[in-house]
Amino acid sequence: MRDSIKKAISETVQDLIDSGFTTSFTEKELNSLGVTIPDVHLTTCQIKEIRETLNVSQPVFAKLLNVSPSSIRQWEQGKRQPTGATRVLLELLKQSPHILDYRLNA
Repeated sequence: MRDSIKKAISETVQDLIDSGFTTSFTEKELNSLGVTIPDVHLTTCQIKEIRETLNVSQPVFAKLLNVSPSSIRQWEQGKRQPTGATRVLLELLKQSPHILDYRLNA
């Protein structure tokens, strides 16, 4: 594949991922194109802001995320960082605070 075509494809796929579009590329294919999936970085203040935006207490927030209240406390105090899927879920909540509203409706 010519370098100019590979670069154009790489930039297009990277733009799709950065914009939140779902792609069906494998990790190997993305790596071969030089496409990266950005890491999720959240500060303690951002985690607290997400919870406060939802207007819930730490125990309720913990229940929504299916983690312990102790984890929420430690994240907000900077003693620990969320990991894995929870980190991604927090990023989604930051962008769309109402995505878990269905869990609050009985």
